[in-house]
Amino acid sequence: MTAALVGRMRRQPSAVLLGVQLFGVLIYPFFGDSRAGSAAVSMFGLLVLALAVWSVETTAWTVWVSILLGLPSAAFAVLQVFNDSNIWIGWGSGFEAAFYFYAAGSLISYMLADFTITRDELYAVGATFTLLAWAFAHLYSVTQVVWPASFTAADPVGNRTWMELLFLSFTTLSSTGLSDVVPVLPHARSFVMIEQVAGLAYVAMIVSWMVGLTVARARSRDARYPRDPSAPRSAGGRAEQVPDAIGDGGRKQADQ
Repeated sequence: MTAALVGRMRRQPSAVLLGVQLFGVLIYPFFGDSRAGSAAVSMFGLLVLALAVWSVETTAWTVWVSILLGLPSAAFAVLQVFNDSNIWIGWGSGFEAAFYFYAAGSLISYMLADFTITRDELYAVGATFTLLAWAFAHLYSVTQVVWPASFTAADPVGNRTWMELLFLSFTTLSSTGLSDVVPVLPHARSFVMIEQVAGLAYVAMIVSWMVGLTVARARSRDARYPRDPSAPRSAGGRAEQVPDAIGDGGRKQADQ
């Protein structure tokens, strides 16, 4: 049973990545806003990024990028435990934002490289969305370090917490607009506008990609297996086909 589970995880790494990310959303509130909690959030993010790299084809390029972005992120996460200076949070979030954007781009390339839609690519659609949400949340974290008081909320005192920034990122990327966190400085507003455009573009791109592949697959199938005009018609006017064991409309029998 364990071997079967491991095999399924290897065949569908994007499903594992999506599950870990959603699990992270649920456990982040337990980390709190302490220095140790911030470091734990960063280390958990690096785990997510390692899974993201595993989800796509591993090459020498992806390994080097992971090392160049992952090691500084881990180092700054450790520094946050021993020093409460915001500068370490800013540097760490900057490297993690770059890593998340790279991972999201790699997953998008992985999805668009195929001419068929696999189950793992369906999970990759959701995983890429969450990677982008995390990336912009880290970008917002950098923004409020460089430009303090960039965001405000019901409690306007101090900088926003990680959960507040992640909540803002999810609501902005999904275009729901339900966040009580509001950008008030020009740079923060510009980054939020970029995320709004990215969210709309991502949904439009993925939907058009999936519809295009589905239509192309249907046309290819109809060209390869043309319907018999003399076949009996169903109530809806379509030619009936005798189903076979693989559920392909009798085409396996026709090939034989």
